[in-house]
Amino acid sequence: MAELRNLVIVLGDQLDPDLSALDGFDDTRDIVWMAENETEATHVWCHKKRLVLFFAAMRHYRDDLEDHGMRVQYHALSADRRHDSGNDFKSILTASIRALKPRRLVMTECGDHRVQTMLANCAADHGLALQTRPDRHFYCDLAAFDSWSHQRQTLVLEDFYRAMRREHDVLMDADQPKGDTWNFDKANRKSFGREGPGDLPHVRRFRPDAVTKDVAHMVDARYLDHPGDTEGFDLPVTHDEARTALRDFVHQRLANFGPYQDALWTDLQFGYHSRLSAALNLHLISPRECVNAAVAAYDAGDTPINSVEGFIRQILGWREFVRGVYWREMPGYIQRNALDAQLPVPKAYWDGDTDMACIGDAMSNVLENGYAHHIQRLMVLGLFALNAGVHPRAFHDWHMAMYLDAIDWVSLPNALGMSQFGDGGLLGTKPYCASGNYINKMSNYCKNCRFDYRKATGENACPVTTLYWDFLDRNIDHFAANHRMVFQVKNLETKQKDPELMNDIRATARDLRRRIEKQEHI
Repeated sequence: MAELRNLVIVLGDQLDPDLSALDGFDDTRDIVWMAENETEATHVWCHKKRLVLFFAAMRHYRDDLEDHGMRVQYHALSADRRHDSGNDFKSILTASIRALKPRRLVMTECGDHRVQTMLANCAADHGLALQTRPDRHFYCDLAAFDSWSHQRQTLVLEDFYRAMRREHDVLMDADQPKGDTWNFDKANRKSFGREGPGDLPHVRRFRPDAVTKDVAHMVDARYLDHPGDTEGFDLPVTHDEARTALRDFVHQRLANFGPYQDALWTDLQFGYHSRLSAALNLHLISPRECVNAAVAAYDAGDTPINSVEGFIRQILGWREFVRGVYWREMPGYIQRNALDAQLPVPKAYWDGDTDMACIGDAMSNVLENGYAHHIQRLMVLGLFALNAGVHPRAFHDWHMAMYLDAIDWVSLPNALGMSQFGDGGLLGTKPYCASGNYINKMSNYCKNCRFDYRKATGENACPVTTLYWDFLDRNIDHFAANHRMVFQVKNLETKQKDPELMNDIRATARDLRRRIEKQEHI
């Protein structure tokens, strides 16, 4: 065999057929290196379906590369740990470097600062150059985001989003937005009303093939104590399947996605949402394909602009924005804890066992599917954790463990920053705190709950409401001067005029927080 020129590293969230690391690949002098490994499966306590998704998608990608004539060295985990030839990421790579003796390592920009640092250190340990290439999957490269952000005192999503729309000519008439407005968010906040969502179109599901079934068997045997289960796994794990899922969403659900994207209802798993985030974050489908398909549906007159714009804003706006923030602020970002929150993630976030209807319903979806849409994440599970005072890093680690679409670059800003206000307002100028009244407006949860969303004290006091007033009370010094918190602060000041009521709220909240700390049932 000729001297090996490049050992081309492909990670589990880089399954892009147009991956920059493969540019100039020579099958006589280069080898693709991929590895399932214990480090990435267990550094957080991963949902079993998350493990199946990553490993099955990786194995299908390996097969595609080999079908195209590329040499691939692939390290697969086995059901029986006794058969492991190595399971730590760095040790597996080290063994390959020693055996293959490449002249350099090549990779596409990583999605995880921790992994990027580990790979750089490994290359340095062996005296090898590590060539890191830009990730073409994204619209906005990291240098462009840094240039944009350094010109501003504050980072505002809307400013970035409009710049991206203009730069990439998305939903534009010359220099003006189609529909005569940039943002249709106000039209996209409907609840389902008293009658509920009614019959919804089914979400396209994918039957596991032999490769995916083998992975599920391995995960069941090897990760018996991990949350969730592999039964019913039905996500796309190939590029063709991901494109089929996109077509299904555009034709069946996109038209109603906009108005009902925030709506909640008991046992509603996906609603009108796309369920494409996992495929997007593993690079099984590109954001451009998603955006172009949505624009085409609008241009054909099949889909209203508020739904198309709302979908595009999540991809071209928020997704690109949080990636830029992540790499701009790391590595220190992960340590931020602006409100000095210290509680662990509640026990119910692992097992779904709770008397709270909202948390119970959201967690049944997470445990069964490794999924919850953005309002369940932010304004149910995130809201309760924020009100209670869960440590933002712990919440991020839980988010990484339980959601199938979680990659560090997207999870950390969303979980630690947007949801838990751990960054002190870098991503959101106000915390997303609310009482149970918000959940009552957007769902039917409160009608089926033993707690009363209107009550902060007493036997049937809603934990969300109790902890909301306690959150404001605990953190009033942080928010007293925040112009976006004027309404909440004034309402708290009104309550504080009744010392007996506030003492009861504080006592009830202390008991709730103690039970969370001790991992007790709520």
